[in-house]
Amino acid sequence: MRKGMLEFCVLLILRQRAAYASEMIGALKEARLIVVEGTLYPLLTRLKNDGLLSYEWQESTAGPPRKYYTLTPLGEQFLQQLSASWKEISDSINHLNNPSI
Repeated sequence: MRKGMLEFCVLLILRQRAAYASEMIGALKEARLIVVEGTLYPLLTRLKNDGLLSYEWQESTAGPPRKYYTLTPLGEQFLQQLSASWKEISDSINHLNNPSI
């Protein structure tokens, strides 16, 4: 379940803007989702290999070049499907969490 949630969260971050791995980890930590690079990099590779992400190298003023990831059109479609699934799950859990049941 956590793996699927992490995938969803990464796609949500990249929907807003292109980002490199450290930026994504920072955004996930801000959301109180603790993720280490050893978890994120294999996920990014898999998402890229599945055609959901693309990347480009950009020079950095503070060190080596950085790999910036973006959603592909297929990634955007997949994110829409995940969002619809999330809404269904969330609605079901909220219903069950209702004290009047």
